[in-house]
Amino acid sequence: MALTTVNVIGVSQNKGLAALAFPCSTKFSSRNYHSESSFQLMRQSNIQCTAIFTGASSSVAKTTESLSDAEDSFNATSPATSWSQFARNVSGEWDGFGADFSNEGKPIELPESVVPEAYREWEVKLFDWQTQCPTLAEPEEEQHVLVYKSIKLLPTVGCEADAATRYNVNVRNVGGVKNRVTAFTYQSSGCYVAVWPGEEDQKVSSSIKKLMELEHCLISPQDRESRVRIIQVVRIDDKKIVLQSIRVFREQWYGPFRNGEQLGGCAIHDSAFATTAPMTASELNGIWQGPRAVTTFDGRMTDFLQEALDDSMQKSVRDGCNVVFLPKQLWCLLKQNTDGEISCEVGWLVDKGHAITSRCILSGTGEVKEISIACETRGLQGV
Repeated sequence: MALTTVNVIGVSQNKGLAALAFPCSTKFSSRNYHSESSFQLMRQSNIQCTAIFTGASSSVAKTTESLSDAEDSFNATSPATSWSQFARNVSGEWDGFGADFSNEGKPIELPESVVPEAYREWEVKLFDWQTQCPTLAEPEEEQHVLVYKSIKLLPTVGCEADAATRYNVNVRNVGGVKNRVTAFTYQSSGCYVAVWPGEEDQKVSSSIKKLMELEHCLISPQDRESRVRIIQVVRIDDKKIVLQSIRVFREQWYGPFRNGEQLGGCAIHDSAFATTAPMTASELNGIWQGPRAVTTFDGRMTDFLQEALDDSMQKSVRDGCNVVFLPKQLWCLLKQNTDGEISCEVGWLVDKGHAITSRCILSGTGEVKEISIACETRGLQGV
């Protein structure tokens, strides 16, 4: 499928997270990622749509492991191999759908300028973008560099047109000379949390507001070829941090890295989701607990990229207060703790009573203090 580009926006990005396993985890896949020469070509091409596929097999070898084997593979991960495992699991073509939501969880329509005339004539409203996210991480342990493109495609009428037109491309870089990420936590499973400095926003009022983007990338513990990326856009004003908007991407691993030159198309077993029913409070309320992996930050840019390591058991009581419920069993929460710090949490209910969550703790001025990822199970006793 041919791809053309309308508007290209350059951005730079963050770093990785930690991975855990659920009792219900059954499916694991092994993948091939591209060589160092492919990575060099990716950096040279920057935002150009240069085909750099160098012949890695497009087939996906899948293996099924027992729970004990899966847990051993996580627990036995050493610092010498954790980044290379992360690179293998995060690299590739991730295709799917994305949507924007208000801070109350209401889906936001696509701009009228991108909606095909036929849809406007039929008074059909569109809320979802078809998306691509070609991702490549340098597998060498001493080269902690990650590059990906977040691509939005213009809507088309009918089942996949002969050519897909790109609406915009955000190129994000973690590590290396182009890095601008404030904090990046990764896990060998392919999960990560990245904190991006946002642009100053003068639309809110006459004074300038500082924006931040907190990107939570969560891999399904049951299917490592499925993931969600939830981006919390927060605004900082006079030591007050508020949630401004939410972006959600649901993606599937389509194959080895090809720099976005092909679309997953019918191979992607997913569809638009923005207007589907949101998660309900009854599915979330209760006492949750499970193991967590954590990183801490002291404000120095020398340690902005860290691996999340097993720390302790996390126990949370959730009652639905201040929670933004989203479609596809997702939720988002921003609240102030008793010590004045801000807890920015997202979660994915991957099965009944089982969730994978990530949490970013900010100071009152927006400095990153802690990032954690947990696999939690709801107890029998509710709130």
